Amino acid sequence: MTGEIKVTLNRSSIGRPEYFAKVLKGLGFRRLNQTVVLKDTPEIRGMLNKVCHMVTVED
Repeated sequence: MTGEIKVTLNRSSIGRPEYFAKVLKGLGFRRLNQTVVLKDTPEIRGMLNKVCHMVTVED
């Protein structure tokens, strides 16, 4: 699991608990519809599982 994954932010963190905004910031998101390329590690996968309803993941 040392590849890369492409993640796109589809839904805003406005109106949601502050926890979600912090997780998104930790993943490197700054704006809506932004795409980031991340290392495929268990830590990143765990963060993505917390916000899976807000992002789209491409392998």
